[in-house]
Amino acid sequence: MSLIRYQSPESNAWPSLDRWANLRDEMNTLFELPFMGAAGRQSQLLNGWTPSLDVYQNSDDIVAIVELPGMNKEDIDISLHDGTLTISGERKESSEQKAENAERTERFVGKFRRSISLPTPIDAGKVTASYKDGILTVTMPKAEEAKPKKIEVSLK
Repeated sequence: MSLIRYQSPESNAWPSLDRWANLRDEMNTLFELPFMGAAGRQSQLLNGWTPSLDVYQNSDDIVAIVELPGMNKEDIDISLHDGTLTISGERKESSEQKAENAERTERFVGKFRRSISLPTPIDAGKVTASYKDGILTVTMPKAEEAKPKKIEVSLK
């Protein structure tokens, strides 16, 4: 789970306040890393990578979908412990990426780890995972006690 800074809703009645809020955000960004130049700031921000992750749930399952392009399934580890799903692995550098005279590099390599707390108990023995076209799909069936129950009303 990643934390996102609270941003107040836009006020249409006072557009000048939006300009002050934008100025405040710019000043905060300027002073977050005060003693580093642009290169130092960029290397600190880009020294690791975190794959994108979506979590959905229906009445029977919780499904996590993770984007892991360019990885082998052998390099992906999935674990489940105390209601927390952890997906980790390592994307290795290819021979094309090792070229020393690269014009631009934006693809991340190295280790990653994503952990998410699951909203309901699941049946760990029935969890399945599939990996196709760079997309990892982890399907986790909910435990029977977590599934919604329909209760019939009887007439007396």
